[in-house]
Amino acid sequence: MYILGISAFYHDSAAAIIKDGEILAAAQEERFTRVKHDSSFPSNAIRFCLDFVGTEIESIDAISFYDKPFLKFERLIETYTNNVPKGLDSFLKAIPVWGKEKLFLKKIIKDELKKLTGNKIDSKKLLFPEHHLSHAASCFYCSPFNDSAILIADGVGEWATTTLAIGYGNSIKVLKEIHFPNSIGLLYSAVTYYCGFKVNSGEYKLMGLAPYGNNPKEVERIEQIIRSHFCTVFEDGSISLNQDYFNYATGLRMVNEPKWAKLLGFPRRREETEITGHYCHLAKAIQQLVNDVMCKLARHVKEITGAENLCMAGGVALNCVSNAAIWNTQLFKNIYIQPAAGDAGGAIGSALAAHCIFFNNKRSFPKPNIYLGPAYQTDEVEKFARNQQAVYSYIEDEQSLVEKAADYLSEGKVVGWFQGRMEFGPRALGARSILADPRISGMQKKMNLKIKCRESFRPFAPSVLAEKANEYFDIDRPSPYMLYVFPVRNRIDHADPVDETIQNRINQVRSELPAITHVDFSARVQTVSKENNPRFHRLLETFDKITGCPVLINTSFNRRGEPIVCSIADAYTCFLETEMDVLIIENCIFIKQSQSGLPPSGKQQANFILD
Repeated sequence: MYILGISAFYHDSAAAIIKDGEILAAAQEERFTRVKHDSSFPSNAIRFCLDFVGTEIESIDAISFYDKPFLKFERLIETYTNNVPKGLDSFLKAIPVWGKEKLFLKKIIKDELKKLTGNKIDSKKLLFPEHHLSHAASCFYCSPFNDSAILIADGVGEWATTTLAIGYGNSIKVLKEIHFPNSIGLLYSAVTYYCGFKVNSGEYKLMGLAPYGNNPKEVERIEQIIRSHFCTVFEDGSISLNQDYFNYATGLRMVNEPKWAKLLGFPRRREETEITGHYCHLAKAIQQLVNDVMCKLARHVKEITGAENLCMAGGVALNCVSNAAIWNTQLFKNIYIQPAAGDAGGAIGSALAAHCIFFNNKRSFPKPNIYLGPAYQTDEVEKFARNQQAVYSYIEDEQSLVEKAADYLSEGKVVGWFQGRMEFGPRALGARSILADPRISGMQKKMNLKIKCRESFRPFAPSVLAEKANEYFDIDRPSPYMLYVFPVRNRIDHADPVDETIQNRINQVRSELPAITHVDFSARVQTVSKENNPRFHRLLETFDKITGCPVLINTSFNRRGEPIVCSIADAYTCFLETEMDVLIIENCIFIKQSQSGLPPSGKQQANFILD
């Protein structure tokens, strides 16, 4: 039985295809359209999935969409009705969109699929699980657990913003929900907005900024303001937001800026302006609150289920710091977090929910696999190079290839690494990655400013041989998907003056791996095993033999404002237009100095929206 899963029309549209419960292919639409967080109907991702399994839409047994649009419409109408006359402008903007499009979602899906494939779709094949059920299915049915507590937290689905559930066998039972407008995800996004970052895009920046909040008294003052005015946090982890301070329910902005500014003592930061200590302390305060809320929710779902295992999904489950806080409570013997925890993962979850719940099929316990996107053969790379008149060398033997790559890295060169099937989800995990030597103290600055074209405060993540991870990090379990932070070992302590500028603190050497050691001596670690990614593992092994270091910087293969590269052309363009030194696509190596007609660095950056 083939089932196609779709998520679309909010952000991070995606498609996935499963057969008898096994996930065969999945991809985000943004990777094909080159529009970051693309919310449009995922025609390209669907086409890829169908082509990958070699079938057409008429052979698909069911098509499962990741939420229920009528429940969302109910929430919209009820929210506006309860707040009349507040929110009239927002209402007038939202209703025409719902009237023309979203209330007729079934027809839109059928029309888009017919446009894509030329075939008419039977309405009986269309299924609509609830948003949080799709999230729950995406983590529980992908986990190795037969039974597990389930914790879902995000901005909002239809009504639910947080869901506590239990999974057993092929069933999922919802136990408790927190409903809109009360949402830990929306509170975090509100602070993201106030700190001058883009909502539904910049939340990870807020997480990276938080450790720079190094004035405990100021952090405590701000956290107390948040807790006493903006929200109330209860012992079971439920949260109530005071809507006098927020505009997201009925307005066009996240917060009431004058009221926030009056209480906090500083205004909302404007985009692309200097990040001062105020915003660092605000980021630290909200991160501490999120850690507290998520740990309380984990404790409560443990109490009401008695489960030894925990599964997590939803956008908040991408917060690596709060994930580590939950693990450190030792409430659960095992935790599984869906690597594509955000809305893109809903495509997988909706398909698995259809398989297990609607059709009542047994679970297949799919093997862990995040490499679900397109791949290219070496002959395709060579054809592209000839067409572009690009200069490259071909190395057939894999060990010779990784030795060459390791040599470049050990010489301080930055390497674009494009291998195998593209990752599904927000993290680059050794298939579409930019790699560098973490021992070089100036590498973080170089990669941020010259290659990624992004803010200098943002940290880089390390990839490490799984068998040697504990030598460099205080780590007690595998972390194959970069979903936790861990303390870095062999730290070099510095006097850290309160409110010292971010730039001064970035340049401090904090460990023997300075380029991946964040200001709080933490790192978002990927452990790499032979089973998960054999070629990447071999590269790390070879780099270790040359340098005595089994760790590499691993950041996503893209510049600021654009999605991770998908195609050979995407990778080559990014390579040319940044200060990357080497590009390795499958068995072909491109050296920057050998290419002709190089454009100025960052030439294309203005074409992409700020993230």
